[in-house]
Amino acid sequence: MNIKDKSLKLHRQLKGKIEINSKIDVKTKEDLALVYTPGVAASCLEIKNAPQEAYNLTAKNNTVAVISDGSAVLGLGNIGPLASMPVMEGKAVLFKKFAGVDAIPIVLDTQDTEELIQTITHLAPSFGGINLEDISAPRCFEIEKRLRETLDIPVFHDDQHGTAIACGAALLNALKIVDKPLKDARIVLNGAGSAGTAITSFLLELGAAHIVVCDIDGILDPTDKTLNAYQQKITKETNQEHLTGSLEDALRNADVFIGVSAGNILTPKMVKRMASESIIFALANPTPEISQTDAIKGGARIYGAGISNVDNQINNALVFPGLFKGALQARIDQITVEMEIAACKALSEIIPEKDLKEDYIIPDVFNKHVSENIAQAIVDLYTND
Repeated sequence: MNIKDKSLKLHRQLKGKIEINSKIDVKTKEDLALVYTPGVAASCLEIKNAPQEAYNLTAKNNTVAVISDGSAVLGLGNIGPLASMPVMEGKAVLFKKFAGVDAIPIVLDTQDTEELIQTITHLAPSFGGINLEDISAPRCFEIEKRLRETLDIPVFHDDQHGTAIACGAALLNALKIVDKPLKDARIVLNGAGSAGTAITSFLLELGAAHIVVCDIDGILDPTDKTLNAYQQKITKETNQEHLTGSLEDALRNADVFIGVSAGNILTPKMVKRMASESIIFALANPTPEISQTDAIKGGARIYGAGISNVDNQINNALVFPGLFKGALQARIDQITVEMEIAACKALSEIIPEKDLKEDYIIPDVFNKHVSENIAQAIVDLYTND
């Protein structure tokens, strides 16, 4: 059986990957009176008088909502809310496994931006954080922005920022191996959707100074009226040499290729146009922009991908469990760029510089230090502030 058949069989057997367990075994009438009526009224009144007590008296302190409209499911596209449920349940499993955070999958049967914002706002009191997932661009930018402005709990669109943080950590370590400072590295990013836009903005915040962004038509053109506001913004912050042309043109003498686009769009011939000791991050799923074999054939020194069957898996599962764990522990109102940078550096520094090598630039998702270090970095930053 292949992995898809095995996964389908597992889901059918389990009938869902998550369940809710009670922390209390209700055996007697007194137990019932303590957890429900009449005893529960005391906790209700405490929260009514002091809303922050919800963090001490309910599961809000350790519970995140994983919310999607199913409009941009990785590798599947707009499959709608119901069909996206297995992904959201899987996300909840990872939250619990890697960070001990409880997560509730919620899929909403609308793809209207205003309806989504309103519904999530109404749901927010039940949760300590909101993880937005698989919402299409450019709607995802507006939804996250508006929710961050109005809610007093962390809101995080993982497809954007989780991917950016993991990619940034891997790149910092890869550049150490080839001895190239981030500020001098020539980076080509292919794919100007939610992940590509977020990675570009985040790398600029980290200190990158030479980025060229491409999409299906080649290098982004700042005069293109079809670009959304977020794409237009990054055209003003990138391509300082005003290059034009195709992806192949952009790659001439580039040090780094980062793909969040489509499978098999990069060839060994195109990699050969890059600088020596080039770095390839082919993050498209389920088929990377180029295989590891072809990337190495083209002369790349370091290869990373989003898929799990290669070394250097650059996956947002490395990020969101620890980031939310730290945010919940510090009880922050909102996630900031400074926290994202702290998470990125905490992730990269898990591997000592002496242990870095071409096939080990990012820790494995099962490394117990990943979530712990990211969470602690968030707590330390918040405490220091």
